Amino acid sequence: MARTISYREAINEALTQEMERDESVIVMGEDNAGGAGDDAWGGVVGVTKGLFHKFPGRVLDTPISESAFVGAAIGAATRGQRPVAELVFIDFMGVCFDQIFNQAAKFRYMFGGNARTPVVIRTMYGAGLRAAAQHSQCLYPIFTHIPGLKVVVPSNPYEAKGLLIQAIRDDDPVIFCEHKALYDTSGDVPEDSYAIPFGEANVVRDGGDVTIVAIGRMVAVAEEAAKELAASEIEAEIIDPRTTSPLDTETILESVGNTGRLVVVDEASPRCNLATDISALVAKEGFGSLRAPIEMVTPPHTPVPFSDALEDLYIPDAQKVLNAAKAVVEYRR
Repeated sequence: MARTISYREAINEALTQEMERDESVIVMGEDNAGGAGDDAWGGVVGVTKGLFHKFPGRVLDTPISESAFVGAAIGAATRGQRPVAELVFIDFMGVCFDQIFNQAAKFRYMFGGNARTPVVIRTMYGAGLRAAAQHSQCLYPIFTHIPGLKVVVPSNPYEAKGLLIQAIRDDDPVIFCEHKALYDTSGDVPEDSYAIPFGEANVVRDGGDVTIVAIGRMVAVAEEAAKELAASEIEAEIIDPRTTSPLDTETILESVGNTGRLVVVDEASPRCNLATDISALVAKEGFGSLRAPIEMVTPPHTPVPFSDALEDLYIPDAQKVLNAAKAVVEYRR
């Protein structure tokens, strides 16, 4: 039975259900409890609220040292635990990146497939909350670049719960990226436990005129643009990859094969992001289907501004997606 809950509540419910199901699941990070008394508020944005008292000894507040607790989580994963570590802001990955890309990501390969590292690293990303240049970046393309890591970017509460459950059950290291502007958004989410397989994109909206591939929060932006396009009798098909590694290339190529046009919407910086990667994929594997040049809707190649007005201009919006879709639909050779 589904009911409407927030993105924040969906993640909390996934953690709760997996901790009830499997005693090896532990949660750790800075302020994951947020105080040990009745006022334990569950992290910076309250995602883990209620878990501290429900699971004694399994919700661990750590020192403010990402290298220490991420390294500890990776080590615990090799010894039979299933840790969910919270790297509060994705911007802080530089402090612990060696443990992630040189250790966790390589263990299965280095030990001939005999090593398992079932660790999930939850992290916040994205602009829009006036958090400035050091707390607003979209760095999931960097993790996507690393072989051995699985990277998840859920776009709504339903996706967040099902993908996090799958991440916790997965035997490989998973980077689970939560857009901070989505926590208060709501949607229908089943009460029962369910897992969404990695590498299977979601066709959010059917359409035959243009394919729009959107990542994370940008899915909702693409949906807003698609409604406006429909008023102009342009039907957009929206693809939510869900995971950037593995990436469901088959669904993307099949959609472009039907529409002949592609727009990719990505909040990450434009150089070497998912928009460039998906565009290159389609240019190589689906070039014969294209009826127009590929359009990419991304921010400019600058740090995220702190100014309200500049940050609003920085983030891709529905109007920019609308303009890009109309450009490819109206293109004439």
